[in-house]
Amino acid sequence: MTQSTTKRAHLLIAGRVQGVGFRYSTAIEADSLGLNGWVRNLPDGRVEVVAEGTQAAVARLIEWCRQGPRYAWVRNVDVAWEAPQHETRGFGVR
Repeated sequence: MTQSTTKRAHLLIAGRVQGVGFRYSTAIEADSLGLNGWVRNLPDGRVEVVAEGTQAAVARLIEWCRQGPRYAWVRNVDVAWEAPQHETRGFGVR
């Protein structure tokens, strides 16, 4: 994948998204899509995700995040498209 085809999305996910396996499920989904980036809980109860990869793969992760894992209840997903930074390899939980 060339730098020009790499896309980066920064997501803030609100709802019942902590304590339901959201971070680990997101990492598994992102890995299956071949994405780079990370996911972490925020002190205000939201989950933050940064994902880089093909536009199609990033879009699929965004759609997955709108539902989340089994016990999650997603109220809102804010998406900001950013310039790729190529700062990570693989997808990690922070």
